[in-house]
Amino acid sequence: MLAALGFCTIGGFLLLTMFKRVSVLVALVLTPVVTAVIGGYGDDLGPMALDGLSQVAPTGIMIAFAVLYFSLMIDAGLFEPLIRVILRIAKNDPLRVTVGTAVLTMCVGLDGDGASTFLISISALLPVYRRLGMSRLVLAGVVALGAGVMNMIPWGGPTARAAATLKLETSDIITPLLPAFAGGIAWVLFAAYAIGRRERTRLGGAVTAEPEPAPAASVGDGPGTPRVARRAGTALTVFNLALTLALLTGLVLEVMPLPVLFVLAFAIALLVNYPRWEDQQALLEKHGNSVVLVTTMIFAAGVFTGILTGTGMIGKMAHAIVEVIPDSLGGHLPALVAVTSMPLSLVFTPDAYYFGILPVLAGTADSFGTDPAEVARAAVLGQMTTGFPLSPLTAATFILLGMSGVQLGEHQRFIFGWAFGTTLVMTAVAMVTGAVPL
Repeated sequence: MLAALGFCTIGGFLLLTMFKRVSVLVALVLTPVVTAVIGGYGDDLGPMALDGLSQVAPTGIMIAFAVLYFSLMIDAGLFEPLIRVILRIAKNDPLRVTVGTAVLTMCVGLDGDGASTFLISISALLPVYRRLGMSRLVLAGVVALGAGVMNMIPWGGPTARAAATLKLETSDIITPLLPAFAGGIAWVLFAAYAIGRRERTRLGGAVTAEPEPAPAASVGDGPGTPRVARRAGTALTVFNLALTLALLTGLVLEVMPLPVLFVLAFAIALLVNYPRWEDQQALLEKHGNSVVLVTTMIFAAGVFTGILTGTGMIGKMAHAIVEVIPDSLGGHLPALVAVTSMPLSLVFTPDAYYFGILPVLAGTADSFGTDPAEVARAAVLGQMTTGFPLSPLTAATFILLGMSGVQLGEHQRFIFGWAFGTTLVMTAVAMVTGAVPL
């Protein structure tokens, strides 16, 4: 019964959000509450939801201050030189901008952290899309494709989890998949080209960029508008760039917990760029709405996963899926895992899949004479790699959506086929090269 309730919870949530019956926040909170009550867990809802909230609290804090930090830097004009370079290279061509989005995202995604990839990529590119009148769905979708394929890298979460669970070296998983990884990158570039060509057609070819907004240093005459410190613009830009590079270095080296780094960086940036109390308050009021939209989604997702985990629905769903695999498919289990890995990102958290389902699948495959490493390779071709930027079960997804300003259902409908295509292309290459058996 718990497995059925779990599948009903996931299915109900996806239907409600994709067809816009209720907001994502309402669906995240109330869908698991209803199924938990039906399952007889009404008395335990509080502790389960609180446990889920505590799990995402550090992420929520980090995202709140990260949004404020990068919003401040956009206002201060830090990304204007990059924007001008992109526009000059792209020549105001939506197709070139879209392909450039994929390239930039995959470069940033080398850090292996989806949250920071979204923060940096969207912060840098959203002003470009606004200036050219391009769709935010295109921005969110192409960034999702680039970040998804790059999440396969050895220091990324899925590969590390798969190696730890099955007691493998990450090289046992990723090295045989390098041709498939290259195929995935090529597919993402092709997808970006196709999406960009469609966007170019929608806009009628190359477009004229809207005039650049007034420099931040000249803003401040209107009521309630924050005013950047009156000092040499170049000196302030150099300081902001140095602070941002120091922040990113700290994130990579993990010198402090991520939430602490963003809190400190934002406080320093706010003081230097807006020394007047009135301007500091005005900036907080200006971007407060964005912070609330993103963080409320993250905490709602915490309630969702907390209840699914606390009731045991996720565990039962995992066993139910394994039990329905017939013996006749045992020898083809890696191929089956590869094809289903991306869609199952919408159903299982990475921990639930890699620590709950993958060991059972690997053990089953081993009984049929299949190397468990082959099952691990199949899993990372989609499970929380190409699939994580579309999953409601990861906080990073809501960073992408909140910063780009698109709805989850619209985003899933727009990019699901292309993301699933990435997994299918990599699976085909992996089968041809022998990394995953037929």
